[in-house]
Amino acid sequence: MPAHALPESKAPSGAFAFFRARGRLSTWRIFTFTLCVLVAIPLLVVASSVLHPDRETWQHLVDNVLPELVRHTLYLTLGVSVAAGALGTGLAWLTTVCEFPGRRFFSWSLMLPLALPAYVTGFVLVGLLDFTGPLATSLRQWFGPEVRLPPIRSGGGAALALTLALYPYVYLLARHAFLSQGKRALEVGQSLGLSRRQGFLRIALPMARPWIAGGVVLVAMETLADFGTVAVFNYDTFTTGIYKAWYSLFSLPAAAQLASLLILFVFVVLLLEQRLRTRMRYTPAGRSSERERLVLTGFGRLAATFFCGAVLTVAFLVPVGQLLWWALGVAAQDLDARYWAYLGRSLLLAGMAATLIAATALGLAYARRQQPGAFTDAMVRFATLGYALPGAVLAIGIYLPIAWFDRLYIALMGELFGREAGPLLAGTLLAMLSAYLVRFLAVAHEPLAAALQRITPSMDEAGRSLGLTSRQLLTRVHLPLLKGGVVTAMILVFVDVMKEMPITLMTRPFGWDTLATRIFEMTSEGEWERAALPAVALLVAGLVPVILLTRQTER
Repeated sequence: MPAHALPESKAPSGAFAFFRARGRLSTWRIFTFTLCVLVAIPLLVVASSVLHPDRETWQHLVDNVLPELVRHTLYLTLGVSVAAGALGTGLAWLTTVCEFPGRRFFSWSLMLPLALPAYVTGFVLVGLLDFTGPLATSLRQWFGPEVRLPPIRSGGGAALALTLALYPYVYLLARHAFLSQGKRALEVGQSLGLSRRQGFLRIALPMARPWIAGGVVLVAMETLADFGTVAVFNYDTFTTGIYKAWYSLFSLPAAAQLASLLILFVFVVLLLEQRLRTRMRYTPAGRSSERERLVLTGFGRLAATFFCGAVLTVAFLVPVGQLLWWALGVAAQDLDARYWAYLGRSLLLAGMAATLIAATALGLAYARRQQPGAFTDAMVRFATLGYALPGAVLAIGIYLPIAWFDRLYIALMGELFGREAGPLLAGTLLAMLSAYLVRFLAVAHEPLAAALQRITPSMDEAGRSLGLTSRQLLTRVHLPLLKGGVVTAMILVFVDVMKEMPITLMTRPFGWDTLATRIFEMTSEGEWERAALPAVALLVAGLVPVILLTRQTER
């Protein structure tokens, strides 16, 4: 007797009911659950290290490492969040509500720093502002040897680089909030006797607060996950502590315990983000148009143009110009077969990851459409949780179970066949792709889920009336309509994998160097000029999604 014909008291219930649809196992729900398990494995492996601490290792961490890592991580996260929040909000207000020379150009060009990885901006700043850099050297020649710049290799330098690279997150969301308000909110404030400044502080800013806070949370999560930038500035945080515990102390337990503490920081930020997301509401209060903007006059219009131009120059034009100058200087000696191998591996790895993750994200979004419900929604949210986890944490969480499996495999081969065997999974592309899948599944899922929402249920009903199954509906109806979303998802994942450093650095096969690892190697040795050539390649790859994003925002 089929399950749907049973009395209500005998029908499947609870977790088992999640896997059944119309009396049979649901392939889509099994697929969703499998992805959740894949995300849960590294998370649980890292978290379990807290339950079984190595007392000697833990005591060493508490006495010598942990206080500094906690202090540096908190200071950096708070500093970058506040600075990026203020900078992004101010720029969004100017380019959205005010009218001044260059506003139209700055409205999209201020998004360009997203194309530069923060660690690239960081090593350019160090190369320019270090004691032996051209700027500091010129100042000593002009004004005497006693003139010195503040030390750039510090927490302040790392915060500056991260702020310049991450403020577009706040800028994008705050601009959306201010666009939805228009000028009417300020007009209401002026009718109540408020000045423009008071109207901004007491009306416009509180109305945009959920969006601004959401951008600040994204900045905080990216700061917690950063590895390359803090490594450039020799400013130890949890991510560099994890790397050093693994590669300098050769202690996986120490690395896992540090990773478990970093997860606690991430979860605090995630809870804050979820709370803010529930308060976000869209209020169609109109959209700022050319004739509705506040026209700045006198000193104000020049100050607005100068401010936007200064931020764009420092955050994008100067780093890009310096990178091109350095790259041209070393191209003759670095553009050899070895460099083309770095580029080829980066492109191959990013292409494989983009194809795998986009296909998986499409299946996840389609599963949510085919089997809707609260449980499915919860599984999808959990499956896309990996983007909130730092790459160093995922590298540890993926490597530990793979190392355990390899030890088991080697032991079995010795007992059953009496011969030695090498590792089967550790140091392979499979390990890297697994970590990338967990880390970037959310990046591909968001544009695909949004694209699926544009396909109306009436299209599905028309297809089913013609006798199409779910798979035929996907291949014949949905996929042709989803080409734009699939391409966008693949481009975003491609660029993220090209720029990803800790996962690539900690899980790559022996000798499998990429552009990102080449940058890390050169910056670790202070070879800023030789790091510029792979950085330019990453910049070109990063410009593609930023251009697409700015065009979509303007539309």
